[in-house]
Amino acid sequence: MVSVEKFHRAFGVYGILIKNGKLLVINKSGGPYKNRFDLPGGNLEDGEGLSQALRREFEEETGIDIEIKEQIGAVDFMLPWDWKDYTAVHHIAIFYLVNKIGGEISEPEQFDGQDSLGAVWVSKREISQENASPLVLKAFQWLRTGEFGIQTYHYRNWEIKQS
Repeated sequence: MVSVEKFHRAFGVYGILIKNGKLLVINKSGGPYKNRFDLPGGNLEDGEGLSQALRREFEEETGIDIEIKEQIGAVDFMLPWDWKDYTAVHHIAIFYLVNKIGGEISEPEQFDGQDSLGAVWVSKREISQENASPLVLKAFQWLRTGEFGIQTYHYRNWEIKQS
């Protein structure tokens, strides 16, 4: 019997903030990237524009206020994820290069929908597919090459880390 994947489509905006060669990431507490590093950002709320959503998500997840320098690309990922009636997620991500303009890293307020346990700075050598989301891996690729690529990235053997 052939199984058919049923995809949940997730769309989000994400910021790349660099300081002294390190990338600001969050510790993820939910979703397919649970217990991994992920980029600050996320979904849009009703009536919210892309840049407005990114500034809100960044502040909620990290405590840092940002200015958006430029939109640098879009990437999509497909990976297995059993959630509700879905068996996979198709994650579409818009990436922005951002600067810090205020605030400090702080423990995020926990509320329904908050999936950040806090932010940390990481270097490329600290990151692998075992401890980071595809977004973080792509951010470091972009920092190294200036490109994301145009294909959809499939992570067929993706593992959801429970702890």
